[in-house]
Amino acid sequence: MKTFNTLFIMESSSPPLATMRRAITEKDDGKPQLVDIPMPRLGPDQVHIKPVAMGLNPSDFKMGTAFPRPGAVIGQDMAGTIIAAGENAPFTPGDLVWGGASGCISSNPEYGSFSTHVCAPALLVRRLDPQIDPVEASTLSTALATSALAFWTPDALDLTPITPENPSKDPFKVLVYGGSTASGTIAIQLLRLCGLDPIATCSPHNFDLVRSYGASAIFDYADPATPAAIKAHTGGQLKHVLDCISDAHSVETCFSAMARVGGRYVSLEVVPEELLARRRAVRACFVSAYGIAGDAMDLPGAYGMEADPSKREMGKWAFDMFERLVNTRKIRTHPVERLEGGLAAIIPGLAKLQSGSVSGKKLVAIM
Repeated sequence: MKTFNTLFIMESSSPPLATMRRAITEKDDGKPQLVDIPMPRLGPDQVHIKPVAMGLNPSDFKMGTAFPRPGAVIGQDMAGTIIAAGENAPFTPGDLVWGGASGCISSNPEYGSFSTHVCAPALLVRRLDPQIDPVEASTLSTALATSALAFWTPDALDLTPITPENPSKDPFKVLVYGGSTASGTIAIQLLRLCGLDPIATCSPHNFDLVRSYGASAIFDYADPATPAAIKAHTGGQLKHVLDCISDAHSVETCFSAMARVGGRYVSLEVVPEELLARRRAVRACFVSAYGIAGDAMDLPGAYGMEADPSKREMGKWAFDMFERLVNTRKIRTHPVERLEGGLAAIIPGLAKLQSGSVSGKKLVAIM
């Protein structure tokens, strides 16, 4: 890891920033483009980061398609080196960090990780042990933010006061539908650290992968017998579900597997009301990693959010804890598929992700 340390020393003594940067931004139709844009302004609660790696997420193409914001920088996940910090940001130039930049959809169109110089809220950035590969750490932010919102907000699974640092004495089962996704493997690990018993669905070719992250039982998502098998495995008492896929099939499977008395179901996409109406006893909630900062989002329907200081407070607490868990190696990152070529690799990478051909891997662009 000596090469990483050398890089950080060089960055901390780098010359003043240029006036322009390269970035992936949205066109008028929301599709990505590689362009030159002005260097971002540095606010008091912001940091500027020179990324060494940037993780790709499905939301990076989905949000632009659904809610175009021409000119907004795309991307959420990254890891790299602090090159400047606002007066309220607890960082120093040269710090190695990982974090999220809330690209595409945040109130600040300059945010977004797909850039040669990233502007990000300090709230979502944390230090990384130099012995940990930043390429792997660039996969973390969105998945961790998703789990935080799913586990510790009152409308979601509401596991409070259970946390990895205050584990449960009652290891009840929690289903993670889509356990081989990046959000799924992180959720499974956090549930295990919380003292709970994660079970999961995925494709059979990913069973070993999902088992290695801590799932105690795994079911074929496509098998028509899976809902009954989960119900038998849980004794008809499954009351907590995180659905990382959130389509009609996953909703049907999850609802059919849950206890007769209902429970709590969290989706990562907005589920149509006609599907939710099948089980009124189930308390359903949609969460988006974009909401972890508690900022208002002016979007239609359930995707819109009012400002919520309690989410911001929870996000800070959760990311402080995640920093400790990551740096003490208590969380394993999702398997990585490296995309060489820096920013130029991102647009074809998003197309590959959109094609549905990526399974059990997180695409990461290497600068």
